[in-house]
Amino acid sequence: MAQTEKKAGLLRRTSSSKKPLKEKVLLMYEDIFTEDPTKSNPRFWDELFLMKVNLEHLEGKLEALDGDEVVKIRDNINSLFHHCVQALAEEHQIKVVNALQTLCALFRGVHQKNKSATGFDIINMLMGFDKAELRMKELMESLDSLLCGDGSESLKSLCLKLLLCLVTVTDNISQNTILEYVMINSIFEAILQILSDVSSRARHGYDAVVLLALLVNYRKYESVNPYIVKLSIVDDEPTLDGMGRVIHHALAEYNRQYKEKEEENQGGFFSTLTSMVGSMFIADADEKLSVQTNEAILLALYEAVHLNRNFITVLAQSHPEIDIATAPAVPIPASPTTPLGTTPPSLDMMNNPELPLDPNLQTSNLLITFLKYSSIVMQDTKDEHRLNSARLCLIILTCIAEPMRHRKKAVDKSIPSRPLVCAVLDLMVEFIVTHMMKEFPMDLYVRCVQIIHKLICYQKKCRVRIHYTWRELWSALINLLKFLLSNETSLLSKHNIFQLALQVVNLFNMFITYGDTFLPTPSSYDELYYEIIRMHQVFDNLYCMVLRVSANAGPWKEPASKVTQALVNARAIINHFNPKIESYATVNHISQLSEDQVLEVVRTNYDTLTLKLQDGLDQFERYSEQPREAGFFKELVRSISLNVRKNVSLSTMSQDVLLKEFSSIS
Repeated sequence: MAQTEKKAGLLRRTSSSKKPLKEKVLLMYEDIFTEDPTKSNPRFWDELFLMKVNLEHLEGKLEALDGDEVVKIRDNINSLFHHCVQALAEEHQIKVVNALQTLCALFRGVHQKNKSATGFDIINMLMGFDKAELRMKELMESLDSLLCGDGSESLKSLCLKLLLCLVTVTDNISQNTILEYVMINSIFEAILQILSDVSSRARHGYDAVVLLALLVNYRKYESVNPYIVKLSIVDDEPTLDGMGRVIHHALAEYNRQYKEKEEENQGGFFSTLTSMVGSMFIADADEKLSVQTNEAILLALYEAVHLNRNFITVLAQSHPEIDIATAPAVPIPASPTTPLGTTPPSLDMMNNPELPLDPNLQTSNLLITFLKYSSIVMQDTKDEHRLNSARLCLIILTCIAEPMRHRKKAVDKSIPSRPLVCAVLDLMVEFIVTHMMKEFPMDLYVRCVQIIHKLICYQKKCRVRIHYTWRELWSALINLLKFLLSNETSLLSKHNIFQLALQVVNLFNMFITYGDTFLPTPSSYDELYYEIIRMHQVFDNLYCMVLRVSANAGPWKEPASKVTQALVNARAIINHFNPKIESYATVNHISQLSEDQVLEVVRTNYDTLTLKLQDGLDQFERYSEQPREAGFFKELVRSISLNVRKNVSLSTMSQDVLLKEFSSIS
């Protein structure tokens, strides 16, 4: 205020009532909002784009318009939009910068003004119905040329910021009618070019990947989306690898931030004990480590895995060198108000090695990085946001785990000591044993068990024998059944626990029926029987419970009956071996048998055991986004859109930096 008064005081003393002088660009905006500006100045449009844009003022003017004013100056707004698009073809780079930023203000200001208006009204106000198709074609062609050309990297960044601004101006992307023109005039190839080039990917990869993920979700359930079609058939290895690297670095940055915060909170002691998936689960810790999750990059990973069958090979590729670190750094203004995990990883982060799986191993493998990310997210699912994040992680793992996604085994150049599937199973086991709590995340448990089932189906189908500590999985599953039994009343008031119980029992049926085709050794099969016999009380109690429920009329009669039928083989094993174990103990005068003695009884009595062959154990419902997951993804994309809109606003490149770059005046 004092500065304003001082400026006013510089005017003639007799004119103290006059308003302070305005910068020229504001006066030019006033002309646009009152009359045809070219009447008094034929060179108005040439001069306007040489002026530094005042984004806040222009957006505010648009938002403040009333209905009559909108009608009155619509032609001027149309003309401003038209000249912005024309200016993108100018050789004078400052004009291009100012035109891009003016377009950003136009899109935001008009949408803020017309939140309740139809998309057609907004298009009419911005471009005019009769010219909309032509204007958007020109705009998209200019943006495509700028993104694919050899010009300034700052301009490319600004083009992507403008596109992100355009895509996210509405809360619901699918209600943004202007995006119809972005569907018709595709920039898909420009995005792929950015991702396939090392230098370009370093500077713009994050924005490009997020933009693609959002465009894929435009009316994806209502019409043919060309971005979905094109993404599904990409088979260019450098492009897919580039997309994977961008996603990998963003997830690695989250893991790095978490690790730093963990060490800060716990003095580094706890981190020395953690493994990739294991002790990172501290669901009951008094103090949670609040690092915000990055759903935008998770959505990009989901769409890549879900839509493109070729992307699955990218997940397990090791990258001995992180190429983004080698690119020249571009100054990025700090945004201290931006939450962790919602912005692209900084370039200097790329110089840091990825978090180790163990003290002796470093990795830059996308799947392992994603599993570590998931293990962190899943440790606390009590608030809705993190619950949804964990759900998205499990959906991604579901897509990865489907057998149809696996390719024929290639010739191994160097055989790893432990297959990646073991890490996935570790993560599932850890989730099972750490989330048996009052606010039981039933949906996540169902997905978790389904992932295990799909992995085992693939093993059975391909007769792959994995050396895994299956006993830990069996123990976790039995403890889950025990938890369901102990909390029957409270859980049944909210969930169909019989659905989950049936899935768990059928996992055991898979091992019982087909275990000889995929368990690593005959002794593993013996250990399965030992575990069932050792924990027979849980199976007995479960049978009594489902028998009781299925005997009464009620909503749970049918699902409980299915569990009763599924338990037939587990009960047959228990009823067959228990008497023989007791007899062995009596004959040999042993009060308590050792594990080896029980296993010996099991091995010598297989021949007389009768089991029932159950149909469909190795069948599962393939993942389908529509209709089951459609509601979840609609809300997820809405949340991401709001977040991206906020961050685009916060991180738009400084005008001063841009103008200095393109100005001949040092």
